[in-house]
Parts: sequence; structure tokens; C-alpha cells
Amino acid sequence: MYNLRDLDRQREAMLSTPKPLVPVFAAALLLTGCAPDMVAVNRYKLQGLNEALASQQADLTHLKAINTSHHDELKDLNQHSTDRILEAITLQVKPPECPPIPETPVCKVSETDTGTSDRVKGKLVVGEVEKAFLIGPNIVYDARIDSGAETSSMDARDVRRFERDGKEWVRFEIPVPGSETEQTVTLERQVVRNVRIIQANQEDYERRAVVELQFRIGDHQQKAEFTLSDRDHLTYSLLIGRNILRDVMLIDVGKEFSTELPRSITSAANGKN
Repeated sequence: MYNLRDLDRQREAMLSTPKPLVPVFAAALLLTGCAPDMVAVNRYKLQGLNEALASQQADLTHLKAINTSHHDELKDLNQHSTDRILEAITLQVKPPECPPIPETPVCKVSETDTGTSDRVKGKLVVGEVEKAFLIGPNIVYDARIDSGAETSSMDARDVRRFERDGKEWVRFEIPVPGSETEQTVTLERQVVRNVRIIQANQEDYERRAVVELQFRIGDHQQKAEFTLSDRDHLTYSLLIGRNILRDVMLIDVGKEFSTELPRSITSAANGKN
């Protein structure tokens, strides 16, 4: 049997004992009340950052558009300036104009007056010096016949090279023999080839142009290559070398002027001089 007094004392003791759950519950209530405020603060800050980032992106896009526009303007301005410079150069600098091509000279000789020449087995007999007629400028020279020279040579002054139709040409002056005023005639010919001449007293070589000239000795007429060189220090302005003599002429070293040009040629040349 339980004693009623003991039961009452136990119940009072239990009621008088402090309960630890009350502070914990209170703390939980406090924390629960603060959490919504902190979340609200974080959301507000994040929204502000997003707005600032969007504003910066908009500014960058605007600056990029302005930069592109300025670049296009500078590009157009440079192109316009370049076009104006090229136009000014085109107007001020005229393209070079080549002189007209001279007509091919023709030697007109009477059929009954062809000159006199001796021949042996079809070859023209010439002496050490012969009268030679240069067709074109119509000049008569005392030509030196030299079997020791490989290429014939022509006295030429002020030789100037130029280009015509993509080919090399020369313009040069040839003295007129016997003229008291040192008269010269200007000729233009296409360069056939160039030769290198090495002088005995010089280390460097001289580059000379070779051109084709048409000439006549006695009754023989042909076109041949001549080297252009200054022969002012030499006795004869015109030299006939082996390139002409070969298979065409024979030299009689004991003779001079063994051939005669047609009278029509000599008369015209004398009248011109």
C-alpha cells in the first residue's frame, strides 16, 4: 500500500525541479526570428550586384559600338587620302613615251649604176681601206678592213640606253666625216647583244652595245653587226671585221679603194656634206 503523504511529496519535488528545455526553446525561437532578416539582406545585396553588372555590360557594349564606328571612319578616311594621293601622282607623273620606231632605211641605186667591184669565185675583193656607205644617215666612210678584228666597229658618241616595247635600244651620235663643224647624226637601234671589252691597262671591263647597221661597199650591200665605241682617237671611224669578211670578201693587202660606190650615192653624200 502506498502512503498518500509520500506520493504528495514526490509530486511537489517534481514540480519544483527546473526544466532545461525552456532556454533551448527560447533560443530556437530567437534564431528562427533572425533568419528571415538575414536572407532578406543577402537577396538585396545580390540584386544590387546584378544591376551593377548589367549596367557595366551595357556600358561596354556602348563603348564597343563607338570604337567600331571610329575604326570604320578612320578606315574610310585613310582610303580616301590614299585615293587622292594616287590620283595626284597619276596627274603629275606622266608615263614615259617611247620615241617612234624609225623606218627601215632603203638604199636607192640606179640599176645601170651599181658600182664597180672585182670578185674571185663570187667573193668581193677589197683592199686595206675601202669606201663604205652607211645606209640610213647616208654617210660615206673610209673604212678600215681588218681581218684581226672579230666584230666590226662603228664610231659612236653619247650612247644612251633605253627600253622600247620591252626590248633594249640605244640612241647614239655618229660624227659626219669631213664636216668642218663636227656635225653629228642621231641614230636609234635595237641592241642585238652586248660585249665586254677589257683594256690592257685597266682591270675593269667596258660593256658595249652591238647593233645591226646596213652598209654598202662597191656593189655589195648587206646588214651586219657593229659594236658601238668611241673611235675618236683612231684613224678610221668605221672598221670592217671578220663577221663581215667571212665567206663574203677577200683582202688584197697591197691595195686600197679597189671598189667604187655608185655615182648616185657618192654625189648625194658629197652634196649632203
